[in-house]
Amino acid sequence: MFASLYRRRLLRLRQIPSVAGTNSGRPNPTDALLSHGYSSAALAGATVSEPCPTTVSYLISCGLSPAAAAAHKLRIRSTDRADAVRALFRSYGFTYADITEMVRRAPRILTLDPDRILRPKLDLYASLGVKPRKLVAAPPLLTRSLDKHIVPCIQFLRSILGTDDAVCRAISGNPRGLSMGDLDRNMRPAVDTLRRLGLPEKSISKLLILSMSVLMISPDRMSEIFEHLKSLGLGVTDTGFVYGIRALCCIRRETWLQRVALYQSFGVSEGELLKAIKMQPAMLLYTDENIKKKLRFLLDELKLELSEVMRQPVVISYSLEKCIIPRCAVLSVLMREGKIQPNINLLSALLRSARIFSKRYVLRYAHEVPDVVKAYEGKIAFEGFRGRDVLVPLNP
Repeated sequence: MFASLYRRRLLRLRQIPSVAGTNSGRPNPTDALLSHGYSSAALAGATVSEPCPTTVSYLISCGLSPAAAAAHKLRIRSTDRADAVRALFRSYGFTYADITEMVRRAPRILTLDPDRILRPKLDLYASLGVKPRKLVAAPPLLTRSLDKHIVPCIQFLRSILGTDDAVCRAISGNPRGLSMGDLDRNMRPAVDTLRRLGLPEKSISKLLILSMSVLMISPDRMSEIFEHLKSLGLGVTDTGFVYGIRALCCIRRETWLQRVALYQSFGVSEGELLKAIKMQPAMLLYTDENIKKKLRFLLDELKLELSEVMRQPVVISYSLEKCIIPRCAVLSVLMREGKIQPNINLLSALLRSARIFSKRYVLRYAHEVPDVVKAYEGKIAFEGFRGRDVLVPLNP
């Protein structure tokens, strides 16, 4: 059904007469233009050396600031077409904020033919389940050639991932991986390299869903990543190996070593750190300041042992402001009210899923201790557990 849907759409596109009046058997100039980024703007708009007042005014009406609107050297020759583009986006579920962001990122999209160029792509992404917000994050998903780039790449991904749902998750997880990649130059060589290096097919599928940006990594760089992960004691069939690939694809080896040194500066032994990295390679992806801030809070404010943190390094991936601190405030309220004991396994409680934590520590006591709801919503500040258990109400 998937392939049939593609064929019908592609056939329809091929039957559209070109703007130059060429027959349908010859390449469509529109596709050729699209394959070079936003060149299709030549059909209805043009780049100019100075801001066009009418265009600036129109961009402002789309939600852009005057400065942002003036920064785009673009002339919209048909506001009717631009209006039709915006109406089309709205009909596919794009919010006003989505459209504003899309226009800010790629104003030339307003010059594209809504029915010939944009609608077939929106239909395709909708059939896969890709949400509008994901398309906003990578405008080339709507401007690159459907026939020459988007469909072949999606068919290639489906041949590896197996289902449209998996393809949707891969695209949604990293839209730029599809919008910026090239099938023959990047994607095929990357997958061939993963196979040559011994990564199982199941792991390749998981990796692409986790981070499709790995398809932009050169074969030589991927070989280096495999060697580095193996030097840490990870095997290609280990669960952590896939996460290690994703982590190392995001940072340079020098940065990786720098983060290792940072953790060690807190007193983590080489053996502890190696085990932690094998469990949670992403712990090296955060900025130096982010890592320092989290470790200082866990060690100085919560009085946790460094060995405790390294045994459950996933805690490094939790947001302090949005997750850890509000949960600490909840637990502090419950300790103050005598609902839970001060000797609770703090780290275990903090690492519960949002659903379980809410059920066990918030909803369970919401009627008896209303402050737990305020604490969970960030309206009560956490001021520590030990020695000074003070709750400071924040401004509502």
